[in-house]
Amino acid sequence: MSSLIAVLDAVETQPWAVELRARSYALLGDLAGRTVVDAGCGGGRAVAELAGRGARAVGVDFDPEMIAVARERWPDGEFHVGDAGELPLGTGSVSGYRADKVLHTLDDPARAVAEAHRVLAPGGRAVLLGQDWDTFVIDSDEPETTRRLVHAKADSLPSPRVARRYRNLLLDAGFTDPVVEVHTGVFTDDTALGVLHRITDEKSWLAEQAERARTNRLFVAVPIFVVAAQR
Repeated sequence: MSSLIAVLDAVETQPWAVELRARSYALLGDLAGRTVVDAGCGGGRAVAELAGRGARAVGVDFDPEMIAVARERWPDGEFHVGDAGELPLGTGSVSGYRADKVLHTLDDPARAVAEAHRVLAPGGRAVLLGQDWDTFVIDSDEPETTRRLVHAKADSLPSPRVARRYRNLLLDAGFTDPVVEVHTGVFTDDTALGVLHRITDEKSWLAEQAERARTNRLFVAVPIFVVAAQR
């Protein structure tokens, strides 16, 4: 868990990641004085930032250890252990719903999107963000090995290609007026090594990437798909 938190912290503080979170908040609309839920809130950073924008922000995560970290870091925040497919919230009780890098971890992401529709009040907005695990772009002297490792990691996840389905999932759940954007996270320093270690433990391939980081030749790009729609 500590290694995952360290990777999340390193990624979340990248300038492009800060800008992307801000964009996701803007896509939710004016939430001042309203309730917004961050499903799969992890360490709680987005919940704290949303609260700083005047929202009543509620974080929900399936992992009790993540919720413990969130409560320790943001003691004024509201956090609950819960399932994205069965949120501890009343029907129509929130004005905004956000799920960032969450749906790929679920066996049934459609259930989570239907749950977003349930908890949102009419006129509320949902924003889904995340990477398609087949679309990592990594410069390497071993392109065939890189393709194999990226696809193997993707195939180990419950829903690795769900990001390309965000728009259709929202439409299928009854949402309207979807807005689709693609942003790209680019790593050219050793921050990427933590991400790459979560893709594979193949030592020779990681050694090449570490050497690229040492010589300022590292390049990793991750397209992030963002889709917002209205309840």
